[in-house]
Amino acid sequence: MARLSGLLILLTALSLLVYGESASASNPHPHRGKVQPFKAGDPKVKLNAKAESLLASGKPYQTQIKNGNKGRGLVVQDINAPSDVVWGRILDLDNYSKFVPRTTISENYKVKGSNPQIIHTRMALSVVVTKMEFFIRHQYYPGKNSLIWTLDYDRNSDIDDSCGFWYVVPHPSNLSASRVFYSVEVSMFDWVPGIVMDILSKKALTEATGWVKKESEKKARAMGLEVGGGDTKQDKKKKDKKKKDKKKGKGKKKVDDEDSPPPPPPGPDDATLARRWFGVFAILGLVALNIFLFFENMSGGKKKD
Repeated sequence: MARLSGLLILLTALSLLVYGESASASNPHPHRGKVQPFKAGDPKVKLNAKAESLLASGKPYQTQIKNGNKGRGLVVQDINAPSDVVWGRILDLDNYSKFVPRTTISENYKVKGSNPQIIHTRMALSVVVTKMEFFIRHQYYPGKNSLIWTLDYDRNSDIDDSCGFWYVVPHPSNLSASRVFYSVEVSMFDWVPGIVMDILSKKALTEATGWVKKESEKKARAMGLEVGGGDTKQDKKKKDKKKKDKKKGKGKKKVDDEDSPPPPPPGPDDATLARRWFGVFAILGLVALNIFLFFENMSGGKKKD
């Protein structure tokens, strides 16, 4: 049974590699588009108190947007970095293979215009044993805070069809953060296994906003910007009030703490305690194993006698 399963996996992998070579920069795609492209601009998604609370905790919020008589999945994510930093990560298409999950190739082959800026990108994904290469035509509208895309139908892709959408705006109440909206629709050929479709459909939305959040906040920290919640408008008012109060109390005598006893040394943190307990349980486990083996050998010896 194990040999049969292994043979099936090998045959599936070989067949996918054969089909995966259909992508071509010199041949056109079989059609000029099946899925309806997104439009640039505000997706007009209403967020209730529950959604706002989820976003404030750092988690993504998933919802549906209408597309004719059906719906499309959409994810909203708050990011602790300014919008220009977030756009810098999203538009760094030449380097997606360095930080986007499962992306093995990402390189621009044509860039033109400014509003919209048209960016053609060759990309490749590796999912389980499946490798897919495809060609994307991005349209960046800085005036509409949007990036939309479809396949480049002048080139043949391993994906039947795809379109997507990014919308990035400053956070409504956090002065140093952004709010990101993302949606994508992908249509696969029949030869793509169901397991690959499940992985892409279930993880594509949250993985996309996840890597943008991670890389944007990482870049913001490298730039010396405040990351980790930032200042809301209310926080800014409090800080301004504290500054004013401090100026008023400049002439007051400061309390002398020189004679006060030094604070106690800090105890071990949670990670250190966890490592210590792990070591204790590992040693106890080894002791128990040795005792078990000892009695096992003893009982085996008695049986032989």
